[in-house]
Order: sequence, then C-alpha cells, then structure tokens
Amino acid sequence: MALDILISSDHGGIKLKSILVSHLKTNGFNVGDLGPYEAGASVDYPDYAAKLADEMQQNNFKGILICGSGIGMSIAVNRYEWVRGALVHDETTARLCREHNDANVIILGERIIGELTAISCVNIFLNTSFLGGHHQKRINKLRNSKILM
Repeated sequence: MALDILISSDHGGIKLKSILVSHLKTNGFNVGDLGPYEAGASVDYPDYAAKLADEMQQNNFKGILICGSGIGMSIAVNRYEWVRGALVHDETTARLCREHNDANVIILGERIIGELTAISCVNIFLNTSFLGGHHQKRINKLRNSKILM
C-alpha cells in the first residue's frame, strides 16, 4: 500500500525536492508536491512550510521540507502544534527523530546534505516507527505545553 507524503521547498531546495519526488514515485509512494515548481524565482520558506502544515492538519500525512540549510523551514513548520518537524543531517538523526520524537516532518538542507544521504534519510524516516514507551510521555508533554512569551 502506498504511503501518502507531502513535500515542499523554497527556492533553495527545489533541486533536491525534484530528486526526492522522483525517488519516492519510483518506489510507489503517492507524493503531494506543494511547490514551488520552477527554479529561479525567490520564494519565502514560511509560505511553503505553512502550505505543508495546513495540508497535514486535514490529513494524516508525513511531510518533507527542504530549504538551503533546513533551518528556516524547521523554525517555520514547528510553529504549528500538530507538527513535529526534525532537521536531520544523517541516517542516525533520521531514525532517532522517528523512534524517539515521533517526528511527522523531516527537514533537509539542500546546501548541507548530499543527494544520496538525503534519499537514505527519507527512506529511513518513512520506514521507522515511533517506539512509544517512555518516549510517549515526552510527546504528551509537548502536546500539553503552553507557549510562553
């Protein structure tokens, strides 16, 4: 059965997004590409993080976000209470963000991570389950926390 996954980027992640969309579709995944679709024009990462977060609120999808470093997308998408986005740089962080943190969005930096490592991280992210147990109480604390300003 194909897993539904959403993907989006800003202009700094459009090349890696294209590679990942192709990889995922080749491997039988149903991919929702939320843009942008053309290289060259500068776009704002908060807009594309919001698109992904809004779609995730309506459905139980996992998500992939990409920008130049991954930092901007990470900051932007984690403002939504139903998102647990993890900026990953290698296979270990891709696995741990699922096992320990039940991350539902993986965030990558096109200028930081190589294409093969990015593909490996996405594969691990999509095929790793949350361990639950003592990790669940921490996720519950995140869900119940109040933002202090």
